[in-house]
Formats: sequence, structure tokens, C-alpha cells
Amino acid sequence: MKTKRFVPLISLLLFAAGLMNLTSCSLEVQASDLMKDIPANDVKGKQSDDRFIANSASFSIELFKKSVEKGKNTLISPVSVLLALAMTANGADNGTLNQMQTVLGKDIPIDELNEYLYYYVKKLPNGDKAKLNIANSIWFRNDLTVEKDFLQKNADYYKAAAFKSAFDDRTVNEINDWVKKNTDGLIDKILEQIPGDAVMYLINTLLFDAEWETMYSDDKVSKGDFTAYDGSKQKAMFMNSDEHAYLDDGNAVGFIKPYAYGYSFVALLPNEDVSIDDYIASMTGEGFMNLIKNKEFCAVNAYLPKFSVEYEINMNETLKAMGMPDAFAPDKADFTKISKSGGLYIGEVRHKTYIEINERGTRAGAATIVDLRLTAAPEKPKVVRLDRPFIYAIIDDATNLPLFIGTVTSMN
Repeated sequence: MKTKRFVPLISLLLFAAGLMNLTSCSLEVQASDLMKDIPANDVKGKQSDDRFIANSASFSIELFKKSVEKGKNTLISPVSVLLALAMTANGADNGTLNQMQTVLGKDIPIDELNEYLYYYVKKLPNGDKAKLNIANSIWFRNDLTVEKDFLQKNADYYKAAAFKSAFDDRTVNEINDWVKKNTDGLIDKILEQIPGDAVMYLINTLLFDAEWETMYSDDKVSKGDFTAYDGSKQKAMFMNSDEHAYLDDGNAVGFIKPYAYGYSFVALLPNEDVSIDDYIASMTGEGFMNLIKNKEFCAVNAYLPKFSVEYEINMNETLKAMGMPDAFAPDKADFTKISKSGGLYIGEVRHKTYIEINERGTRAGAATIVDLRLTAAPEKPKVVRLDRPFIYAIIDDATNLPLFIGTVTSMN
């Protein structure tokens, strides 16, 4: 059963609770592995602090607010988008880099953000009851010369695999197979075809599979009505549980339900006199974090509908609005740290997600793909200088027959 009220908050939870464990997953592919001669260096990373948490929460909420489609189920994974764009930002320079750094980390420069993300991901829980898997990969067209430093940073901090291929139909299948494998089939396809000017894809996948700390028994599931966005009544199966963390910010109430290991589900229900659109518009990263921090420990009789949602969004306009338009502009983008030949720009940032909530727990998957394209180099104009004897003619356009034809051999 799909819902509108609960689903967006899972996307925030994917970041706030940190649903991932960074691994280097590989697939048997025909493409050449660029990382075989670039082993990852040992890096310590930088421990998550108030600045990193606050800035990342701000990015997450802002991305969510700008991704919501009114009246539709929405689901994003801010972490997946953040990781894919951070990998990309390691190849940006000058104004393009400044914009991307500000959007992704506010006052945190990309070199420092790499350190934060590496440590944050490394420390996330991962166990039998809550399985996390993150994979990163970079795919290059055969004729693109890539800077080794760009590959090294993505190997060091993101454990990214990198493949060089022909960017043909086989590459489409290989990329889709890679995404499908690393999301356990939740995201079975991210590409339909490769545009002729595409020369690189940077891809992140996230897979989360966790059991509730206390699963729902059959007698805790009952039928009920769900009031949809348009006011219509829809049948739903509600799972009832007794929780112990209550949320109330004056405009919405909610609860926190723990998973078996290291993660929790957060639900917020706007008050009846507050529309969900208005509530989302009022959200901030600071406000969301404070709401979780100031939870009230008390008995909560919680009803959660079973639902599953599949969602896809092109994030170009969202990211431009957040403050990084130059990365998408062929005449302004600067990704010369990826390739000195220049001309690279982001053609598309595509994001796909899936989530299923049931009596056992939650399965959620996300994939983000950053499509880098090559600006067509302007053709050098042909030069014809009539500085020696030449022929000329006047023709009619219908037949191209010359009405006049002659030569010029002298200016005298």
C-alpha cells in the first residue's frame, strides 16, 4: 500500500541514521578495469562533528524539499546523491568546484568532505539484522584520457571501481547489471541508452535490509482507511505497535521505531490544520535534527501502513536551484581535474529508489548516476583567401547552371 505521509521521511532517515556501509563491489564485465594499477591508499578520514552533521542535514532536507512532487509518493536517498556528486566534485575546478562544494558541504571543501564521508561511512553499523551495502563505480568511454589523481581520490575515499568501455549497447547492459546486482534487484535498470556525447558515468548504489527490533505478529495487522492527498478514502493494512519515542514540533506529531541493529524508522504526521506541502516547505535540516534530539520518551500507540514505493527523478533542476548551475552548463563547467582536454559537463543526474515496509522490516535501495558529457568542440572555419587567380560564376538555383562564369587573374 502506498502512502504520502510516511514515505518522504524514510528518505531523510536514510541520511540521518546513515543507512550504508561503503564497499568496493565488482562485477564480471567486459570493460577494462582502470583501477587495477591504482590501489587505494590507507586514509584515516575525519570523525563526524557538529559541522559535518549540520551541513549534511541541511543538504538532505533541501534536496528532499526540492525533489517532492505534490500529491505523489516521493522517495530519495540524500546519501546516495551526496556520494555520487562528491565523487564528481573531485574532478571539478574553479567556479564549478566552488558551487559544488557549497551545495554539498556548505563551508566544507571537497578534500575535507572526502575525509568526513570516508569516516562516516566506515563507522556505520552493519550486521545480520541490518545489512548495508554501498558500491561506487566510474565508467569511461575508451577515447577519454582521465587524470590519475582523480581516480586515486575516488579509489582512496570511495573505493570506486572504474571501467573503460566502448559506451555501446553492451556497456548499457553492463551498467544496468552492475546496478541490479548491487541493489539486490531492487533497482533493475538505470540506463536505457547512452547518448552520443556521453563520456563518463559516476554511479552510487545503496542497499538497506533491516528487521524491526520487534516484528509485527498477525494479530497486530488490521484493515483500515487511508485518506489520500486528494481526500479520497483508500483501503490499507495497518501494523500496530507500542513505541517509546514521541515527536512533536507543534505542527506535526510522530514516533521513532527502532530496527534490530543500529537504525530507526522516523514518522511525522502533520497536524490536521497543516497541509503536508506547507509542513515540508517549513522544514530545515536544523529543525529536523532538533526534533529527533528532543524526542519525548513515553508510551506511543503507533499505526504504520504497509507500503512499497518505486520512484525516479531527474535532479538537474533541483541541483541547479540549490546553487550549482555551472556544472550543467557546457560553456561554464570546469571538470579539467578529470580530463585536461576539457569540455566536460554534467548532462544528467538521475536518481532511482525503491522501498518496502512490512511486518518483518524494511528493504530499500537507491541508485544515483551522474552523466558527464563532452561539449562538441567548435569546428575550425575553413579558410579560402582569393589572393591568386580564381574562377567565379553566377548560377540559377533551380538547375545550378551558370548564367555567368569567368575568371579573375588580375586586379588590373
